[in-house]
Amino acid sequence: MIEMFDERITAAGRLPLFGFFVAFLVTFVLTRINVRLIRADVRWWFRNITAGDLHIHHVVFGVVLMLAGGVGSLAVPDAYTGLNVAAAVVFGMGSALVLDEFALILHLSDVYWTEKGRASVDAVFVAIAVTGLLLLGIRPLGYEGIAPDPGTGILTRVYVASLVVNLVFAVITLLKGKIWTGLIGLFMPALLIVGAIRVARPGSPWARWRYAPDSRRHQRAVRRERQFRRPLIRGKIWVQEFIAGRHDLLPPELLQRGADAAERARLRRLERAERRAGARAQRKARARADRRAERRAARRAARGVRRQFAARGGAAARRETTRTLPGVGSRAASRMRARAAARRARRPRDDFAGRLRPGGRVPPPPEKPAAPTPGKRDA
Repeated sequence: MIEMFDERITAAGRLPLFGFFVAFLVTFVLTRINVRLIRADVRWWFRNITAGDLHIHHVVFGVVLMLAGGVGSLAVPDAYTGLNVAAAVVFGMGSALVLDEFALILHLSDVYWTEKGRASVDAVFVAIAVTGLLLLGIRPLGYEGIAPDPGTGILTRVYVASLVVNLVFAVITLLKGKIWTGLIGLFMPALLIVGAIRVARPGSPWARWRYAPDSRRHQRAVRRERQFRRPLIRGKIWVQEFIAGRHDLLPPELLQRGADAAERARLRRLERAERRAGARAQRKARARADRRAERRAARRAARGVRRQFAARGGAAARRETTRTLPGVGSRAASRMRARAAARRARRPRDDFAGRLRPGGRVPPPPEKPAAPTPGKRDA
């Protein structure tokens, strides 16, 4: 193991890159452990660094460390290997802190624990993959063993041609939405050929430009996305959550959007309730007006009936006319019958009460003979 390290790392001059790689990995893991413990609100652990109401993110410290490590690596001569390694370690620590909050820089908002915060983990994984491939000695945008030849120039033209072709394939692959294939294909050109030939992912710029919504290519892209891509994405998300924690918080703009939608829904409910109350009040007002009109019509009809009764006379004719009067409602007729019954109840009842003379008056009751006075006898 030590001999392999000396041969592949130290002898090849990749010791500063190795220091950068190790510092990057260790800093990223420790940072994620720290933020997960802070999020869990563990009592014995640290808290967020604040200056008053200002939350100082660790990307600030990452920028400072990157600046110190980059300037140090430029200022230290190549002969001082230890100082170069130290500068690379500082630069790797700063890079890990910055890329851990890559989503914050991208969206210019605190989306660390939201779905958008997964972009930070993706950026860290890309940096680890690229650094690991460089550490293995794989050169990007070219084939192993091909280098510029100042003699005949044939190898130089081959190298330039392969470089241009790889760049074209890399751009096409990235436009098709295959980020990982395009990045790793920079080191393995065969992947770029495969990514450039196969169909694009639905929603990618290439698919929007070249695929019609009802075309076979679009349908095939959607089918492959559902069958192959989504299981891989679920697996990647599981690995990300296992390493970096769950990103399950809603972003502030979505929270504000949800609050605005709830307020709009509340206002719509109030408007509907007001409209219903207004319509209900109008219906009640119309019903009251109709009842008043019916009562007025019934009273006018009753007055007309009384005039007819006065002309015709007779309680029987009055009752018959009340029952069969056209245009008078059932309520008005019942009220008229009730009034007639009340008048009949108030009249004196006797043997001749139900009889009517042609003049319409009840005859007075006959006088009773006077009782004989006691003490007097007939002569």
